Amino acid sequence: MIKKTKTAILVLIHFLFLQSICGQSSINMTDYLRQRFIKYCKSVPREEVYIHADREDYISGEDLWFNVYMIDRQSFKLSLNSHIVYFELLNSENRPLIQKRILIDKGLGPGQINLPDTLSTGIYTIRAYTNWMKNFLPDNCFVKDIKIYNALSGKGFIGKTIKEDIKKNIKVNNEAEHKYQGVNLRVDNSKNDILEIFITADDKFREANKNNFYLFIQTHGNINLVSAERLSGETTKIDVPKTSLNTGINQITIFNYKGEPAAEKYIFTPDKENSSIVLNCADSCHLRDKIVLEIQPKDGVSSFSSITNLSVSVAPMINDLKISDMSDYLMPGTEYGLAQTKSIISRDFKNLSMEARDSILLNLKSNWINWKTILSGEIPAFKYQAENTDNLLTGRLISTVSKAVGRDEYLFLCTPGREASFQYSRTDSLGNFNFQIHTDEAVKDLIIMPEEISSTHKIIVESSFSDQYQNSVLSAESSPENVPQQISKMSVNHQVQAIFGISASTGPSKPLYQPQESLRFYGKPDIELKLADYISLPVMGEIFFELLPGVSMKQKKSKYEITVTEHIGDAILVSSPAIMIDGVIISDASLIENLDPEIVEKIDVVKGKYQVGKYVFPGIVNVITKSADFNSVPLPDYMIRMSYRVIDPILSFVSPDYSSEEIRESRIPDYRNTLYWNPSVKPGKDGKAKVEFWSSDNKSDYMINIQGITQDGKLLSIRKVIQVK
Repeated sequence: MIKKTKTAILVLIHFLFLQSICGQSSINMTDYLRQRFIKYCKSVPREEVYIHADREDYISGEDLWFNVYMIDRQSFKLSLNSHIVYFELLNSENRPLIQKRILIDKGLGPGQINLPDTLSTGIYTIRAYTNWMKNFLPDNCFVKDIKIYNALSGKGFIGKTIKEDIKKNIKVNNEAEHKYQGVNLRVDNSKNDILEIFITADDKFREANKNNFYLFIQTHGNINLVSAERLSGETTKIDVPKTSLNTGINQITIFNYKGEPAAEKYIFTPDKENSSIVLNCADSCHLRDKIVLEIQPKDGVSSFSSITNLSVSVAPMINDLKISDMSDYLMPGTEYGLAQTKSIISRDFKNLSMEARDSILLNLKSNWINWKTILSGEIPAFKYQAENTDNLLTGRLISTVSKAVGRDEYLFLCTPGREASFQYSRTDSLGNFNFQIHTDEAVKDLIIMPEEISSTHKIIVESSFSDQYQNSVLSAESSPENVPQQISKMSVNHQVQAIFGISASTGPSKPLYQPQESLRFYGKPDIELKLADYISLPVMGEIFFELLPGVSMKQKKSKYEITVTEHIGDAILVSSPAIMIDGVIISDASLIENLDPEIVEKIDVVKGKYQVGKYVFPGIVNVITKSADFNSVPLPDYMIRMSYRVIDPILSFVSPDYSSEEIRESRIPDYRNTLYWNPSVKPGKDGKAKVEFWSSDNKSDYMINIQGITQDGKLLSIRKVIQVK
């Protein structure tokens, strides 16, 4: 009843607020729409991931090299909102075969996976997303199909297509909505400088709205125009200068007098500037020749100093394969659904006629810009938060009886070691919890436990990889005879490289991301007893009695308890401290009593209260063994122990250097399929970038594919085909 009353009051307040606005000048409504829109986009930012891979066709057993670009959809600038991207390789049944977390530094992150040599010939999918994007899956993630060939498999391709009937549903819904509202929106986008908007309204609409309406135009979260307008008859024409529109897909929305959306339309505004970079290199070369790529600004662009990154790949041409670039992908992004994104990219949208583009845009519906949510002013609560610093390890505390636990239950995360580390988390109303894990390449030993021990409580640790997938259907097998001749050649190349043990990757000599320095969370203890400084005693009880003044361990029935006694003036305070072994909190002091003193290195004691965040320890007694790994006692059944690595070590692409005549004349074969890969090419002070590498023993046509982005969100791409003969 309270919840229903609260909801009714909020609805009433919202209605009265709208009425108040409508009773005032029209400028207030435009401000209202503007502010609600800005608030929503700030609270619900849209992230986009783009993966530049070294190629799109692979042989089982090869390396797949890629670079991750994290993009803010509003600005198209590199996003600093997330620190980790989740990368997956999926088979035709949407089962993940490889999963990796990729560290993102200032919006960029290189990555590499090795494709198992057991993979069958077929179409596979790579997808990537952040923790924040998991709130909007399965649509809000990067998805791209790649082809993998297995020379030992005679089967043809098994592919998949996304099953999504958007065209029919959205078209019907829009027509119904417009008919109900009594207003129709038409756009003439054929003129070079002016966008003509025609609003046709019936008598009922004009009368109900006193001939007033509001025009709102936005492009990927940026407001282009908000204006109050008057209906001048059955059809009203409004001219909008195209200079006020952002490049990309523009959403035009008509609002009625009460500020309710009445009709909408999508149009496309192309980028007037072509690629602002030029690639200079020879059109052909011989085997084991040096290849030099010179990348420089196009006429009119003075410098590349604002370029944050260029990723460069050089790989064999497969037929006349069209490769989409970053701007092709980000133009629709994932805002309109994966099926629409795939359709727009595959149809070379930018080069279609205006009529063909309008036909495609007729079926769009944004899954980000939701006017009902925007105008309510109530931002939804999101389960997954942006990982802008550490990795978030999430889970749920449930009851095996009632399937739910109360809010604010404490859970602890401990890492065994000489330097005790501690975190706590409190459950929400659904029992969800999360811990922050420092991002590095170290394998961590994590132990999770509840504060309150109950036989009916169960901890479930959630995978950081989402199980939300797009609906898909398997497509029919294609004949193995249709495999391009170039693929057969690439397969032989890979086998030759494998026979001679030649790898295109090498690991770093030391971890690139260092583990966090271990610090004892309780600082300097009041007592630090090192057993090596004293004569050995046979049992732990005697050690407490003889060597730890004010700390006692006594047996009560079949159990033991540890207490700490403090004298404060004339008062005597006795407390039951938190007890630990190797920094792991335990509930049963018998585990300490049963330890062999010979394996104990020292005992730390904090006598008084010690506060970590909002959690207060009544005191601490930590028994540290010589191994300090918490393996000296059996793991209690209320604990979960897991090995956890946030990110894997980063490998580097390597290729031969034939500058030496001796090496150049070497009889060791060189049949690299990817001639060159570099995820991070940065221009010099003169704004120019120079890349040098060597051709192999393989005669073929190669595609040079360069992608990049500037600090102000300008997307860069260029391609060129060269011949090695």
